[in-house]
Amino acid sequence: MKRRILLLVVVLQTVLLSTAQPGEQPDKNRVYDAKQTPASDTTSLLHALKSGRLTGHARSFFMSTQNEDGLTDYYADALGVTLRYETNKFHHVQFAIGGFSAFNIASSNLAKPDVITGMVSRYEIGLFDITNLSKRSLYRLEELYLMYTIRESSIKAGRQFINTPFINLQDGRMNATAVEGVWGELNEIPTVKVQLGWLWGMSPRSTGAWYNPGKSIGLYSTGINPDGTKSGYAGNIKSNGIAIMGITKMINDNVKLQAWDMFTENVFNTAMLQTDIIFPLKSNNFLFMAAQIIKEGVIKYGGNENQCKTYFSKESKALSFGAKAGWRNKEWEVSLNYNRITGAGRYLFPREWGVEPFFTFLPRERNEGTGDVQAIMSKVNYTILKERLKTSLAAGYYSLPDVKSYKLNKYGMPSYVQVNADIRYIFTKHVKGLETEFLAVAKLNKGETYDNKKSVFNKVNMMQYNLIINYHFSQ
Repeated sequence: MKRRILLLVVVLQTVLLSTAQPGEQPDKNRVYDAKQTPASDTTSLLHALKSGRLTGHARSFFMSTQNEDGLTDYYADALGVTLRYETNKFHHVQFAIGGFSAFNIASSNLAKPDVITGMVSRYEIGLFDITNLSKRSLYRLEELYLMYTIRESSIKAGRQFINTPFINLQDGRMNATAVEGVWGELNEIPTVKVQLGWLWGMSPRSTGAWYNPGKSIGLYSTGINPDGTKSGYAGNIKSNGIAIMGITKMINDNVKLQAWDMFTENVFNTAMLQTDIIFPLKSNNFLFMAAQIIKEGVIKYGGNENQCKTYFSKESKALSFGAKAGWRNKEWEVSLNYNRITGAGRYLFPREWGVEPFFTFLPRERNEGTGDVQAIMSKVNYTILKERLKTSLAAGYYSLPDVKSYKLNKYGMPSYVQVNADIRYIFTKHVKGLETEFLAVAKLNKGETYDNKKSVFNKVNMMQYNLIINYHFSQ
């Protein structure tokens, strides 16, 4: 890893030295020789390199979780930097390289277990390397790809980021989930967008290493098997790749249809259909609504013939459907969201790969790993000061199976109420590129825990505070 970071630094330094500063003007006192300074060749490889773009992102993240009395509280303060360089086009081809690093500025002992439950920090560890809780830094060479563009379509090969309903950035910590493979976007048919690819590598959020898809499943908490025994699939899932395809069709300016399918070789298949509809009103007001259905099924043995070490058991299947409706204008957006996971089985999806696409999703908790779920969530967004100040208040009730219903409750999560309050400010003028965010999260228990604090610690009866500062810059 150190060699990769060193290589990245060398490449970036070379690019910086070979690229003129933005806005740089010729020296009027210098005499130029036409033979020594030929006109710029915009079709040359040298021009593509020199006219490339260097971008960066500095991020400060303070997080504090306060648990129920008697249980351990945690905090952490992280600082990270991302640097990325992308060449200009050379015969439709571009090259990009990007690296990331994060450091523990201050924190409680994140590897020290709570005395009562024996469990460690759930949230703060995600700011660093979850595979090594005592490590105080995190590095990753996260982008390294070639991209070929023709007309409105493109294809990338290598390490990159993608954002789909299933595999997505989930960048609620210091770095995002990255993938390695071939990814294409086709936009040649009017009103139709096709995205598809084959992925053979994953580097989940809060990790620095790269894994094949099977080995990446189980880096996060694994929960329990449907029979109540501890899950044993971490490091035991065999899968060489993921095929994913999505088609988005604009029926007209107000109706959009999406169809997605993700095939994880040797493990499981997930398919989703979704429609979004907008109803324009007077004075830039709009009503909107959407509906969604997701279906899952096992492939072969679900990753391992030994059902004690598999991710998807042989009888596993899941069905989820949801809907939302709301109103918005330039300043306000109000929505009511609903989601139902039927009792057919647990909705399973590797948390290492992305957040769930449910309309009722709120940051800091998921319904993945559960079945027989009823969830309802309402959200109000208010934007002012020419869209620089954005506020959001959301509250949801999530009815889950009993914590002892192991077949439908993988992580022993009780029913709960969650309230999120979020405020963001985007700076302009002399500090353009600077953004701040404050997120407060409250989760209250609404289910039976049988006096087992493992179903409470870092799950319910807790408050969490997040202060995030981002600065984006480019050259």
